[in-house]
Amino acid sequence: MSYSSPPPPPESPSPYGGSGAGNVGAGGFFSALFDFSFNEFITPKVVKFVYVIAAILIPLIWIVWVLVGFSQNAGLGLALLIIGAVVVIFYLALIRMTLEFYLAIVRMSEDIHHRLPPR
Repeated sequence: MSYSSPPPPPESPSPYGGSGAGNVGAGGFFSALFDFSFNEFITPKVVKFVYVIAAILIPLIWIVWVLVGFSQNAGLGLALLIIGAVVVIFYLALIRMTLEFYLAIVRMSEDIHHRLPPR
């Protein structure tokens, strides 16, 4: 005779920003943005957008600095080209880790609120 565990219960939506992944459309973003009772978390909805903006702007700013550096002095431009690449990678990693930290805290909060019995 074979024993198997029961199937997991279906995931019910959390009142704190939807499911743990935070996959909602643009309407969910704006409704969470203007939710003055703070029943929904907006962090899961904006993390991807913020990281994409950072991943575009930081290298663009670096390229501008490199071009300005080369226009001033070839040595300065070369230094900005080499050192700037390391700085860009460092800042992107720092931004990524910070956003993941914020998202982890929000997901833990959603999970805690999901597991607590309703009051």
